[in-house]
Amino acid sequence: MERIKTTEIPRIKSISKEDFITHYFKPQKPVIIEDLAKSWPAYNTWSLDYIQSKAGDQIVPLYNNEPTKGRTNSVVPAKKMKLYDYIELLKTQPTDLRMFFYNVLQKMPELTKDFSYPDMGLKFFKKLPVMFFGGKGSKVLAHYDMDLADLVHFHFHGTKNVTLFAPDQAQYLYKVPYTVHNLECIDMDNPDFEKYPMLKQAHGLHAEMNHGDALYMPSGYWHYITYENGGFSITLRAFPRTVKGLAKLFKNLVFMRTFENIMRRIQGQKWVDNKEANTIKRVNKRYEKEFKNQ
Repeated sequence: MERIKTTEIPRIKSISKEDFITHYFKPQKPVIIEDLAKSWPAYNTWSLDYIQSKAGDQIVPLYNNEPTKGRTNSVVPAKKMKLYDYIELLKTQPTDLRMFFYNVLQKMPELTKDFSYPDMGLKFFKKLPVMFFGGKGSKVLAHYDMDLADLVHFHFHGTKNVTLFAPDQAQYLYKVPYTVHNLECIDMDNPDFEKYPMLKQAHGLHAEMNHGDALYMPSGYWHYITYENGGFSITLRAFPRTVKGLAKLFKNLVFMRTFENIMRRIQGQKWVDNKEANTIKRVNKRYEKEFKNQ
């Protein structure tokens, strides 16, 4: 079965701050750093059981892989559940229910004693350590983070596959206007190259993440994730500091999502359907013109 082209993300055991800045941060290249979290208490203690023991009766929003329809805002939970019960689900069966952007400082501040911010040359925003949870078989839609932060993503308890795409690959991914993701109908694991031929031009970077692995994702990189089994991650973020970067961040957070939600309320599903149809038509027309005969 033909798949989107990928190469493996480099894996290293450890790295100095100077070498990280020179070889990865400045050229904006992803890397897996295997030993970055090994000094954390979290490396030995964090598991689904551990998080479950801390959860109490918190009610958390959960999201699935169903596209958001009609006049519903673009980011709305599919259901809510006690965190304890959700983790029990992750431990016992496959599920497409995911939890994202769980703010550790607000929701479970006692976890902050289990990790520290690595000295690697990034100016981390320490008020926003966030966690992500997923069950066996759950998938995260291909997207980039609208705040355009540099990310260091630490995975715990289990395995997941991550595919990254550099910002210049967005032109091949069928990005939907006024969003940070591609067409939700595309199966990135088994792409329909007849219907979406431009995906043949895309080139991704792949990594299998295991317990304790840290993935550096440069600003604006797209990421697509599949959980091989139930697990969770924590992301530390460093926001853009250039005028250009801050301007893009402001545009994404203030204008793009607001405009998208206003248009959904006004036009409903017609707005969504027209955008998606136009995206396919526009991108495929470009493919026919530039790449079909190569």
